[in-house]
Amino acid sequence: MKGIDLAIPEGSFYGLLGPNGAGKTTTIGIITGLVHLTSGTASVMGYDTILEYRKSRRLIGLSPQELNFDVFFSIGELLTLQAGYYGLPHAKAKERTTLMLDQFGLTEKRKSRARELSGGMKRRVQIAKALVHDPPILILDEPTAGVDIELRHMLWDYLRKINKEGKTILLTTHYIEEAEQLCESVSIIDDGNIITTGSPEKLTQSHGMSGLEITLSSSLDNLDLGSWNSKNIDGKIHVDTSCPEKDMADIIN
Repeated sequence: MKGIDLAIPEGSFYGLLGPNGAGKTTTIGIITGLVHLTSGTASVMGYDTILEYRKSRRLIGLSPQELNFDVFFSIGELLTLQAGYYGLPHAKAKERTTLMLDQFGLTEKRKSRARELSGGMKRRVQIAKALVHDPPILILDEPTAGVDIELRHMLWDYLRKINKEGKTILLTTHYIEEAEQLCESVSIIDDGNIITTGSPEKLTQSHGMSGLEITLSSSLDNLDLGSWNSKNIDGKIHVDTSCPEKDMADIIN
């Protein structure tokens, strides 16, 4: 990292957007106290991430990109143990476990081991673990990498919901569409530097193409829009254009 300056407002949905190796995961490591700083400081809700590690860390729920579970415990046991690790009494830990299993559609998998689950199910468990102690801050490192469209949209809806309820969320992604759909503000990071920060809309206008999103009543194969660059994402046609208002009629025709 090269002297980044990052401030995430409480209650916001904030995105770190950048390619693989840009420094997104290292930034998360600094915020969670897992990476020691060689210079500067980092704090979470006023607590220094190194000097007051326990106080700062218990405020954060972290869902890392890599899926890693203890093979000896069931999903329900994993969540209860995670809640207990953060100091929840056993009865409260069991209550939070039941709630998380229900919210992530995992109730029927309560007694299953992680190795028995699909990749999408494991991703749900990972995020449920991050939230089981009900932290005010949720950090997600590439949460939808490799998941199917249905799960991606389910996670998006759930994250919007808990953000509206007051949860501060930091999301790292290399999907521009994901940042546009979820984040109020985005920092673009590359080679350990924060390149720019702003709303997804402003960043698109000032640093890239604008565009149109067209929802079709029925799918069209091999759609050719001539000189306009387009792509089909989740049944919606995304068309790049610097003047959407001017070009909309021609594109639709």
